[in-house]
Amino acid sequence: MGIGGFQSLLGYNLMMNVYSERHEAWQRAGLERQPLPVQGPQGPFLQVGGRKMLAFCSNDYLGLANDPRVCAAAEEALRHYGVGAGASALVCGYSAPQADLEERLADWLQQERALVFSSGYLAHLGIMPVLMDQETEVFSDALNHASLIDGIRLARPGRVTVYPHGDMTALEQALRNSTALRRWIVTDGVFSMDGDVAPLQVLASLAERHGAWLLIDDAHGMGVLGPEGRGSVADAGLTGEHILVLGTFGKALGTAGAVLVGARGVMDWLAQRARTHMFSTALPPLLCAATREAVACVRAESFRRARLHHLGLGLQNGLRRAGLPVLPSVTAIHPVLAGDNRRVMALDRGLKEAGLWVAAIRPPAVPEGTARLRISLTALHTMHQVERLVESLRQVWEATS
Repeated sequence: MGIGGFQSLLGYNLMMNVYSERHEAWQRAGLERQPLPVQGPQGPFLQVGGRKMLAFCSNDYLGLANDPRVCAAAEEALRHYGVGAGASALVCGYSAPQADLEERLADWLQQERALVFSSGYLAHLGIMPVLMDQETEVFSDALNHASLIDGIRLARPGRVTVYPHGDMTALEQALRNSTALRRWIVTDGVFSMDGDVAPLQVLASLAERHGAWLLIDDAHGMGVLGPEGRGSVADAGLTGEHILVLGTFGKALGTAGAVLVGARGVMDWLAQRARTHMFSTALPPLLCAATREAVACVRAESFRRARLHHLGLGLQNGLRRAGLPVLPSVTAIHPVLAGDNRRVMALDRGLKEAGLWVAAIRPPAVPEGTARLRISLTALHTMHQVERLVESLRQVWEATS
């Protein structure tokens, strides 16, 4: 090997050592995550490593991921259309099931047009660079989802103001001080790690008063809140041409993909310019058909939302009686704060030993010092299972104190 080759190899090895060292430091900080292969469909019980676990970590809030009607719709579309869409929607990948799904979503969410994306993350990365430029100031809640944050970074607007979580006084002051030609307020509808709902009526009022647009990520509200499960936006009674709403299919609808809805003018422009829509293969027809059936179930079956709310009340009351630090929530998400990374992982291990699976959430998903157990309920859980969770968590909490 010549000197040049040796130097290249040495540089490569040094680079690999840097990444290995970073990984080891990540492990020492208690931040490493290991995916566990699930050996079966979603439901209250999940098979992991041949073991049956009572799970409170799925976003399948309404229990539709393995619903026979949703599965049958996917199977029928599979027989008729095959698996893949073959191309982007703007080439030849725009299947009839996707066209029908977009019409039904616009009708359900009472908006002029719906645009389907492969995921909520891709939707944000695609739409924000189209909507925001150097003449734009973006106002972003401090606890917004990572996809919103990364979409803003990719858009590179002229100014970004991050306001304290839910602090409408700080937001109003920032809007009042803004001299930007265009303004966008960006927020989660339901915050994925705290389970609280954004003050959407106040946000809409501030947006109207200060000439701002409002983008709401309702991934964890759609299907769960509002009339016909239309989400946090409908629950707040919001309408308007300057509001865009993103919903995802992989939570309450039990499938995969995402939709952006809004006024036809801006939606038509996004359909032509959002790069993650233009240059991504369209959603498989079988997923579009399954999602269409899931939407029909959500609209017709209000008992799912009622049951989820009932279980949530029981969980909140039980955790408070047990003296556990649960954050208040009227959604499917109920966080129990542990604070320390190692403490939350000890709780995680204790619950798994008891046959329960609850997501242990650590930075960077949440701020430093706010590690928590993120309990998520589904409409398929029973109150007896919720009571089992509360008692197991109480015992593990005491054992790790």
